[in-house]
Amino acid sequence: MSHDPECIFCKILEGAIPAFKLYEDDDTFAFMDINPLHDGHALVIPKEHHTNIFETPTEVLTTLMATTQRIAKAVQNSIAPDGINILQANGHGAAQSVFHIHFHVLPRKNGDDAKLNWGLRPGDKDHIEQLADKIRAAISD
Repeated sequence: MSHDPECIFCKILEGAIPAFKLYEDDDTFAFMDINPLHDGHALVIPKEHHTNIFETPTEVLTTLMATTQRIAKAVQNSIAPDGINILQANGHGAAQSVFHIHFHVLPRKNGDDAKLNWGLRPGDKDHIEQLADKIRAAISD
C-alpha cells in the first residue's frame, strides 16, 4: 500500500496523529473534520496514498465513493442537516490543502451562505467527539 510519510492523512492512518474515527474497512477510513463548516462535517479517505482524483485508480474511487455514501447517510440520519454537499478538490486552485485524495461530507444549513473556500476555524473538540459518537452509531453495514 502506498504511503507518504509527510502526509497528514497518512499520519492519521498510522496513528501518529489522533482523529475522531467514524468508520474503517480494509480500504477506507472516515473521520470528523476538526475544522468543520457545520456539525457533522466528515472526511473520507482511501488507506492508500493517492494525491488527487487523476492519480487514483478507478477501483479505489469506487470503494471510496461507497464509503462516502455510507457516511453521508449516517450524517443525514443522525444530524439531519438541511442538505449535504459531497466535495472533492484537486490542486491548489480548487483549495486542496491536503494532497491525499479525500471527500468532504459537508452538511449544509439553509441560508448558511457557505463558500467553497470556507476557511479553517478550529472546532470544539469535545463537541466534535460527541458528534462522532452520534454518527458512528448511525453507520449501517
